[in-house]
Amino acid sequence: MASASEQARAAAETAARQSYGKLVAFLAARSRDVAGAEDALADAFAMALARWPQTGVPQHPEAWLLAVARRRATDQHRRRQTREAALPHLKLIGDEMEEEAMREKLPDDRLGLIFACAHPAIDAGVRAPLILQTVLGFDAATIASAFLISPATMGQRLVRAKARIREAGIPFRIPELPELPERLSAVLEAVYAAFAEGWTDPAGTETRRRNLATEAIWLCRLVTELLPEEPEALSLLALMLYAEARREARRCARGDFVPLSDQDMALWDARLIEEADTLLSRAGRSVHLGRYQIEAAIQSVHVARRLTGRTDWTAIRQFYDALVLVAGSPVVTINRAVAIGETDGPAAGLTELDTVADDRRIDDYQPYWAARAGLLAELGRTDEARQAYERAIGLERDEAVRRFLAAKKAILLN
Repeated sequence: MASASEQARAAAETAARQSYGKLVAFLAARSRDVAGAEDALADAFAMALARWPQTGVPQHPEAWLLAVARRRATDQHRRRQTREAALPHLKLIGDEMEEEAMREKLPDDRLGLIFACAHPAIDAGVRAPLILQTVLGFDAATIASAFLISPATMGQRLVRAKARIREAGIPFRIPELPELPERLSAVLEAVYAAFAEGWTDPAGTETRRRNLATEAIWLCRLVTELLPEEPEALSLLALMLYAEARREARRCARGDFVPLSDQDMALWDARLIEEADTLLSRAGRSVHLGRYQIEAAIQSVHVARRLTGRTDWTAIRQFYDALVLVAGSPVVTINRAVAIGETDGPAAGLTELDTVADDRRIDDYQPYWAARAGLLAELGRTDEARQAYERAIGLERDEAVRRFLAAKKAILLN
């Protein structure tokens, strides 16, 4: 039987996974102080871990955390302002937060917070990272890894962005329809980054990533409900559903990693694939071709293997050619190099990969080294391939993928 401390920690982790973004959004929407809301909530979780082992887990953990965070937020404002200047704000908090109502249902202000983080007053490059931290609770190091930026730089940008929300009085609301398009790109980028983080932990073993893929899909569904004919929102949802449909096939019964080319297609979720196909078809009615529409089309080619028995690498190569023009990046170039290796041979693929070899952003990017190792191995350049595999293994966080890469490296030694 679990100890009181273990039960308290498990309850706190569950509350963090399920309610972190909702609690931050609710607190910050009233004060427009995102950093203050995060600090108050961090204090509430720390108090929960200290008190719940003695008092037991409350019947409504979310409401308990909110009540403590409210008191912390109130204390913060009292310290920062004179009592007279703070009274109107404190009264607003008291009027709007009825604790009994919170026990029944906490209003979900996450979408308003998302669009506040995507406001034009926030620097474009930090909008998506800001959404990831405030809504989903990512730390700066995790976000920095996803965006190929140093943790220190990312941390500084996030601090400035939160201050900007407070100073500019940015409202926490869903924009009017004419305002939506300019903010949508950052919102979709953040949703996709969240999904990618959850996707890299298929077994759900890392607390900070657990349920992120599900959360990202939920957020994207919310956006498509707001904008039912927006092609990029529809396409991103399709893209994530294509990937999610293959989740069960990514590990064998022993827990070993299974690459896409070797997956048992009978394990793919036909219902999710069918929904993704429908979404991509709807997106295709638009005359505009965007990044997510192309990426979803690439995934649709991969899943079409269940019908044709083969992967159409020529089509994938053509889609990556288009993606380079629409949304070129080192990540796109790496994937395009793999496709070129399949269509034109490993030498051509390696030549394409070499175009980003001097980009410092990919020094610690595992997929680059794994792709390089595979192409070098096909060319018979064994020593270079072995070194690239070692680099990829050292950068990989997933133990199952590490074993897979190590097995590939071992083949070179035989």
